Amino acid sequence: MTTTRVHIVSLGCARNDVDSEELAGRLEAGGFALVDEPEDAEAIVVNTCGFIESAKKDSIDTLLAASDLKGRGTTQRVVAVGCMAERYGRELADALPEADAVLGFDDYENIDDKLRLIMSGAHVEAHTPSDRRRLLPLAPAQRQAAASGIVIPGTAPASGPRAVRKRRGNAPSAPVKIASGCDRRCAFCAIPSFRGSFVSRPLDDIVEEVTWLADHGVREAFLVSENSSSYGKDLGELGALESLLHRLNGIENLDWIRVSYLQPAEIRPGLVEAMCSIDKVVPYFDLSFQHAAPAVLRRMRRFGDPDSFLGLLDRIRHLKPDAGVRSNVIVGFPGETDADVQTLMDFAAEARLDALGVFAYSDEEGTEGLGLDGHLPQEVIDERFEQVSELANDLVDLRALERVGERVRVLVESIEDGVAVGRAEHQGPEVDGTTSFAHGAHHRVGDLVWGRVISTEGVDLMAREEAPA
Repeated sequence: MTTTRVHIVSLGCARNDVDSEELAGRLEAGGFALVDEPEDAEAIVVNTCGFIESAKKDSIDTLLAASDLKGRGTTQRVVAVGCMAERYGRELADALPEADAVLGFDDYENIDDKLRLIMSGAHVEAHTPSDRRRLLPLAPAQRQAAASGIVIPGTAPASGPRAVRKRRGNAPSAPVKIASGCDRRCAFCAIPSFRGSFVSRPLDDIVEEVTWLADHGVREAFLVSENSSSYGKDLGELGALESLLHRLNGIENLDWIRVSYLQPAEIRPGLVEAMCSIDKVVPYFDLSFQHAAPAVLRRMRRFGDPDSFLGLLDRIRHLKPDAGVRSNVIVGFPGETDADVQTLMDFAAEARLDALGVFAYSDEEGTEGLGLDGHLPQEVIDERFEQVSELANDLVDLRALERVGERVRVLVESIEDGVAVGRAEHQGPEVDGTTSFAHGAHHRVGDLVWGRVISTEGVDLMAREEAPA
């Protein structure tokens, strides 16, 4: 009997990447063979993203491209999983018959059995989506016990131990999911409805997983969730994230700990101090500002204003002057005025961010924003998007220039034509630029190298190697 070969395509965010590696672990444990190239696979599993329209289009295009391989090689089946599959379920299956099955989160626990059925030609009915927030109690303190009967991606299912994670590739950095779901009700975001309410992973489970990753060559643990600053609110421990960081700091062979997806309104002074003082935690703050004008933020069901945001940045930089800060903002939200856009731009100019992603507002079904008054014409949204994007590009390039002369520590991620390319502590994976050493052929992927920034190209830095401190 031959072993069925499976290729997994992971789309979207780092949280999806963790789910893909757990699916890979379950499939391998269930007797499937994982392959790197889709052309070599008999089954292609596409872990879709359902966040915004462009991500959904990318997911559909990927499913169609995978389906095109059927009949032209070894590929026999294409399966959709992930956020878009969970969000639309049967609707997606009806609209995309090219996919042989659409599986939701509740299918992850038995993904090997499901795939065997699909490979045999059996029909696996797609689920009818529901609001996953209703699966758990409203009170966070009651969720840990209730969650034992629900499959939540990134956490242990009720019926058995957590799947062994199967690493896809050998990158020196790996995302680690510390929680799943979100309790916030941002007017522009549909994620809580299909990811569910916020549930923290037990601290010991995270430590065990990061220890395993470090024993398998990972130098940086990249902590991810929908809202990392909420970690532990359902565990009954104030300051649980700080406790987690201290525990991870003691893991042998691990060099860096990076925290992502922090909500500015939830950041406690103790968390800032911990992230700026614990040895292995890099001073990197991924802060979800989304806007700066108070009126827009209130309509978004968020909190803050330029003064409070700048005050938070001042506290961070008082402790770590060279700390990295990234954020995202949305322009064109219903009711936004020219004055609001100017407030946002003035804030961005003062904030000195290392990375700033700009998104144009678009209606998302199932969100409050869809029904708000004050929707702007698309040409106005496009104009504001171009205006703020151009400013953001100029500002982050200027911030990179400010780092010329800084001493940086860089995690090498590739060697390209004799150049060692990696990331400094203020640069997050994939989205915040790189730091390169021109004469780095003698280094290996995973090395930590000290250097001095000598020039920039946009947000990318060039450094001259220096001896360790």
